[in-house]
Amino acid sequence: MQLLYTLAKKPFFGNFMVSWRNPLSEAQQKEWEPISFKSNSRALLRGLVAESKLPQTKGIIVMGHPMGKEAKGYFLKNGYTDLLRQNGYHVLVFDINGFGESQVGNFDYFEDIIAAGNTAKTYYPTLPLGYLGISLGGQFATIAFAENHSFEFAVVESAANTLEDFWVHYPIAFKTLKLLYFFMPRYRKRIRMIDRIKNAKGLKNLLLIYIDKDEVIRDDAGLKFKEASPLPTQLVTYTNAKHAQLPKSSNREAYFRLIVDYFDSHTSKPQE
Repeated sequence: MQLLYTLAKKPFFGNFMVSWRNPLSEAQQKEWEPISFKSNSRALLRGLVAESKLPQTKGIIVMGHPMGKEAKGYFLKNGYTDLLRQNGYHVLVFDINGFGESQVGNFDYFEDIIAAGNTAKTYYPTLPLGYLGISLGGQFATIAFAENHSFEFAVVESAANTLEDFWVHYPIAFKTLKLLYFFMPRYRKRIRMIDRIKNAKGLKNLLLIYIDKDEVIRDDAGLKFKEASPLPTQLVTYTNAKHAQLPKSSNREAYFRLIVDYFDSHTSKPQE
């Protein structure tokens, strides 16, 4: 079955399903605990957990990566994990199935996000639990939030409203998606993000972050999610940045400050 999933994913993610390289130095790696956990996507997922660098901890944040060879390394390389740990948060980064060190599973990527949240809650059951998902890790989170999940607040960045909206920019993948939908119409309905977010539950609040004139995301995607969301939802849009590259833009400082301020506003009194 795993081979079948691998072949089915080739048109979409073939260029990114490669051996993973840890971007951290040997000294840095000692601060992280490797973890593995099962997902209902039928895959064994692998991740890393590191604790806050402050004496008091505000919460734990799970991070879902965008599509790319870096997988969970995206957050390690671009300063997210350092930012959150330095501001009082434990962090859990993980590879979505088929990426990085995780096994290949089915197309239910939202199950991976749910499993990562449940794992984080098992590690730190008394701490507030937040989520940060970008692109791939953001759009499937909008489905996870309509299922039974453990998250209390979340940031979703640069997420497409539907898979068609995203893959239309990639002709071969788009044609393959249309073929899959023809044979699996129920699956198409189950993963239509703009409809599934209408049933989001469990979250106290949601922050949507988008980039104006994003080359792969429709300009009105954030507004559509905000209008469809049944819970308190904020929308912030930045300019002069490429898709999933805000840390490399002139917005880096303001963007990182926004993330920390958001999580701080939804965590309770710091705990020992």
